[in-house]
Amino acid sequence: MTLPTTSLTSQARPGNPARVAPTHQPLTVTLGASGATPEDVVAVARHDAKVTIAQEALDTVANVRAHIDELAHSDVPAYGISTGFGALANRHIPGELRTQLQKSLIRSHAAGMGPAVEREVVRGIMFLRAKTLASGRTGVRPVVLQTMVDVLNAGITPVVREFGSLGCSGDLAPLSHCALVLMGEGEATGPDGELYGGAGQRTVADLLAAHSIEPVTLAEKEGLALVNGTEGMLGMLLMAIADIRQLLTTADITAALSVEALLGTDQVFLPELHAALRPHPGQAASADNMLRVLSDSAIVASHRVGDSRVQDAYSLRCAPQVAGAVRDTVEHAELVASRELAAAIDNPVVLPDGRVSSNGNFHGAPVAYVLDYLAIAVADLSSIAERRTDRMLDPARSHGLPAFLAADPGVDSGLMIAQYTQAGLVSDNKRLAVPASVDSIPSSAMQEDHVSMGWHAARKLRKAVENLRRVLAIELVTSARAIDMRTQLSGGQLTPGPAGAAVLETLRTVVAGPGTDRFLSPELEAADRLVASGAVRAAAESAVGNLA
Repeated sequence: MTLPTTSLTSQARPGNPARVAPTHQPLTVTLGASGATPEDVVAVARHDAKVTIAQEALDTVANVRAHIDELAHSDVPAYGISTGFGALANRHIPGELRTQLQKSLIRSHAAGMGPAVEREVVRGIMFLRAKTLASGRTGVRPVVLQTMVDVLNAGITPVVREFGSLGCSGDLAPLSHCALVLMGEGEATGPDGELYGGAGQRTVADLLAAHSIEPVTLAEKEGLALVNGTEGMLGMLLMAIADIRQLLTTADITAALSVEALLGTDQVFLPELHAALRPHPGQAASADNMLRVLSDSAIVASHRVGDSRVQDAYSLRCAPQVAGAVRDTVEHAELVASRELAAAIDNPVVLPDGRVSSNGNFHGAPVAYVLDYLAIAVADLSSIAERRTDRMLDPARSHGLPAFLAADPGVDSGLMIAQYTQAGLVSDNKRLAVPASVDSIPSSAMQEDHVSMGWHAARKLRKAVENLRRVLAIELVTSARAIDMRTQLSGGQLTPGPAGAAVLETLRTVVAGPGTDRFLSPELEAADRLVASGAVRAAAESAVGNLA
């Protein structure tokens, strides 16, 4: 028998949802035949884009399911269809027990513990698994795919716990918590955030009924098809890439402002020193960003002649080399993510010629490695930003700025403790940079004797990216105060360039300028929100055009 072949996708759209403010308008993503994009995943996970299924995908799923039904009624055992699972795969399961087998699989595998993970992570998991189901390689009935999409579109979010996945066979526990909700069981929150399924609360079946969704009774093969994939780690990787890309441009901007504040030179960012001599594309892009942000700066121009310093410190001079290396690491991670996004992962998988074959494609190693690699790069980018902040606060290295940028050093402490906070975030990122993917721990009676820990790599990367954003917010607050003080100390003669001025003007809408000591935490949080919104990048680009 030859089964239809299809690739998975959703309709591509212009624009990058990762850069869109919270006012992002609802979109529709169609699961069809030409490939899902990272933007689709972000749109569904973060912006509640509606999901539709192309008729050809439903037809493909139905045709493949007919083949699975034939195997289910055959006398020849087929793994996951008429047998047990994992280390129990040798037991043949009679037809009258197979519905119970599917229920038991999902219930037993939904064994996570700890706090619930973020809503966007769960929505990403569900959309990506729906994408795989739509491929026709998993053997589910169309009703299973449609129910998962209906749950997504209703704004229902299964409660997925922090711990439970080893990244092999895929993200079993997280996906099982999602599958349990399709059965009308487990725990979930409604679109209003109300929890269903807990002790003394209404059931998930009640929640589904309120949205006219019928719970699914799983048939042969469908339990495995719902849980055997890398969707958890992949979804978090795609969202992390989107976040890091935005933060990389912000990091170039804050680094340039620190160079300006510290009377550094812009000459080390000239293009002839980068692509022509060392052809790493990320380095050239970051150097160009920094050069443009520093263009037409009266502060930079003021010390081009008569400055006795030969070289700036590494944290200034080598900023493009470090940030550029992070850019190139993101490019590699995006390549891996695009390959995984094109995959149809299940075990067993239904091949185009009709064979149902066991395989190891659920192993998360390719994704886990780049998640760990990104955590290392993010840690280093946060570290170099903190070093620049520390220089601006030290009168021995800040070239004329008051200690800790305080209004009255000794009476005031200025930004002293803001740097402590930044240092704590950097220290946390160094711990989060320890790879998870090297720490395999055997499971399932040694059947699954080498696992990827990709879920854990993804969880720590999310935290590292959040820390990086806060580190950059503190560098922004510090460099802005330092530049304002330069201007004040010069009687208004030393002013930032147009890009720096635009960024400072935007920051000053939420963070006041230099002055006596005040409650800093709300200002740092406000700066963090500004960085997260993309407003820092937008302000710089309003002055110098699009940045890389």
